[in-house]
Amino acid sequence: MNPKHPFAAVGAPVERVEDLRLLRGRGKYVDDLHCEGMLHAAILRSPVAHGRIRAIDCAAARAMPGVRGIFTAEDIAQTSKGSIPTIPLRAAPLPELVRFEQPVIAHRKVRYVGEPIALAVADSAALAEDALEAIGLDIEPLPAVAGWRASARNDVLLFEECASNQPITYTASKGDAASVNAAYVRRERLRVQRHTACCMEPRGLLALWDGAQAKLEVSGAAKVPFAVRRALAQCLDLPEDCVDMIEADTGGSFGVRGEFYPEDYLVPFAARKLNRPVKWTEDRRENLLASDHAREVDMEVEIACEKDGTILALRGRAWVDMGAYVRANASVQPCNIAQYLSGPYRVPNIHVQSTMVLTNKTPVGTYRAPGRFEADFFRERLFDMAARDLAIDPVEFRRRNLLCKEEMPYPFATLRPPERKGETDSGDYRIALERCLAEIGWAEKSRLQGRLIEGRYHGLGIGCFIEGGGAGPRENARLVVEPDGSVSVYVGSANLGQGLETVCTQIAAEALALPMERIRVFHGSTAHLKEGFGSFHSRSVVMGGSAILAAAENLRGAIRAAAARRLGCAVSDVVIGEGLSASQAAGGKTLALSESVPQGLSAEGTFASHHHTTAYGAAAAHVAVDARTGRIELLDYVMVEDIGRIINPLTARGQAIGAIVQGLGGTLLENLVYDEEGQLLTASLVDYLLPSATDFPHIRAILLEDSPSPHNPLGAKGGGEGGTVAVGGVVANAVAAALVTLGVEPRELPLAPQRIWHLIDAARR
Repeated sequence: MNPKHPFAAVGAPVERVEDLRLLRGRGKYVDDLHCEGMLHAAILRSPVAHGRIRAIDCAAARAMPGVRGIFTAEDIAQTSKGSIPTIPLRAAPLPELVRFEQPVIAHRKVRYVGEPIALAVADSAALAEDALEAIGLDIEPLPAVAGWRASARNDVLLFEECASNQPITYTASKGDAASVNAAYVRRERLRVQRHTACCMEPRGLLALWDGAQAKLEVSGAAKVPFAVRRALAQCLDLPEDCVDMIEADTGGSFGVRGEFYPEDYLVPFAARKLNRPVKWTEDRRENLLASDHAREVDMEVEIACEKDGTILALRGRAWVDMGAYVRANASVQPCNIAQYLSGPYRVPNIHVQSTMVLTNKTPVGTYRAPGRFEADFFRERLFDMAARDLAIDPVEFRRRNLLCKEEMPYPFATLRPPERKGETDSGDYRIALERCLAEIGWAEKSRLQGRLIEGRYHGLGIGCFIEGGGAGPRENARLVVEPDGSVSVYVGSANLGQGLETVCTQIAAEALALPMERIRVFHGSTAHLKEGFGSFHSRSVVMGGSAILAAAENLRGAIRAAAARRLGCAVSDVVIGEGLSASQAAGGKTLALSESVPQGLSAEGTFASHHHTTAYGAAAAHVAVDARTGRIELLDYVMVEDIGRIINPLTARGQAIGAIVQGLGGTLLENLVYDEEGQLLTASLVDYLLPSATDFPHIRAILLEDSPSPHNPLGAKGGGEGGTVAVGGVVANAVAAALVTLGVEPRELPLAPQRIWHLIDAARR
């Protein structure tokens, strides 16, 4: 704890202030919300992956008792100046991508199973579902494009008006990778499968339209409520200040929840049209069919280095399966794959191309460590293969190429289009590696590499990573002194279950020299602030916390000015003490907060930055592989990460452990499998396998704060995604080390038992 005053809170392992309310069942998730006259919505989704809509017959559904409305593209076009709104791009909205935006409802064509075709609104959710059954649908099937290779041939176009299924190729370059002549070169093709976040709470909305005030209120906002408000207002042709997005309690986001989806338009549209509150709650099948998918990418990657392992160049080409449309922030994944391929290493020459490829699958978005999880898997697998070829210990290979403190800041490859530069901020990456090796007992356990013990092969894997965080451009906060002397903190960041209320309370309490009990945090709703940017890219503490600091400093200045007027002295003579008391310097009179502050005194603060933070770390795994079944048991997993200044070690560790487990799920279990007709075969939790608490009992996360970021006043770095980044490469390296005598090299995720068994079987033939 900071010893400045007895209310120092930053750095303390404080239990989450929001948990007691939730544990007592007093949480208010969107499905808990009810209001008078509320109707329920259900969505008719396409049963085919690719087809032309010939007719939609809604007559029988509209005639059903209790059904209040059936809406199709035709109804929406009549109130939208004859056109169907599309979901606007939020991240890198390049003109060449606009043609591939998703319409809010299918119009003339359907392009993936699960695409909305019609909306039914009724007195109950059951009636709305029944109404869907009564809608007649005539769709002419078209050939489905189920994979990137078929898409790249352009034999079947998803958008006939466009000549290609590849909207764009991003290029990350540095130096002159094409001209590098090296003593050693290795090229590999690797793959990461499609999977998704699968949040505990499915998505939901409650929309209320006030016709008298021409005001729309939508509960269920998350992640980026201000951006969603802007998009919704644009689509509904309303002024932004006529739309309020209200955040309910949220059961997880991980990048998937909170972006603008078709339902974010359809439900408010129905509420406005019917002048009644309308609620929609997603079921799990809808969640797996319609919420953003992620990760699916094939990549050819090549390393060029000296015989001593010194890396000279990385070259690569990635094909990123985007699904049927380019959604709001879909560009993040292909961009990050290209720019983060070099990771925490010294790579003087880089040339990586990352191509968006459209297929007849659910569109993709961001999922915890988007693009970085994939890039790390490709790089760390390739590094182990190269080290083995060169007869260099894989740890030593990394030591020779990791960045050190003297090289900071180190530039990334420049991404185009549009031009995006970046660099690391601070740290000595070798420190995290050495700590990780010590924690897992690498020196002692290395004798186990490839050994067969009681029917199972043992192996150790290592990998290093960086975690970009703190995305700008800015964040805002407002502090209000309440009549009881407490302070309300309003911040543009969103609470997604990550403990935001707790860390914001700690930051404000320390900045104002108040006990935490006198701080209340409000977040994620557009009614609180004029502008906010939300929670993504591990930015809530970096940007939101720094905005709270700025607002606190401005509030202290306002209190100082008010006290100076009461004390009859210069502002410079006023000293702010504990509890926001104010006194005249040199032993003058002291005013309590209630005496010096006018009722409702408030102050705003903004923190702006175009510098990302760079957390960094290393991870190691010890696995045992049963060659008879292909089953992998994770015996030990250690991650060491430096995330700059830690606000709350307890919540930070919880985030790190959760990130690791999600990475393990994507590495070993989770897979969204499609057939050749574009039908999702794993659309339930019977088939889509998720990790449980008993699957991975031996996980450790060790967080360091040796290298504060120079780019924000807290010195914080993003800490919510790093645990995910390294998992795929580390576990795959451990499996390869375990099966080294069999010549098995995993090149594709997930490392499911059947895949490992087939690799072993093929190696033995």
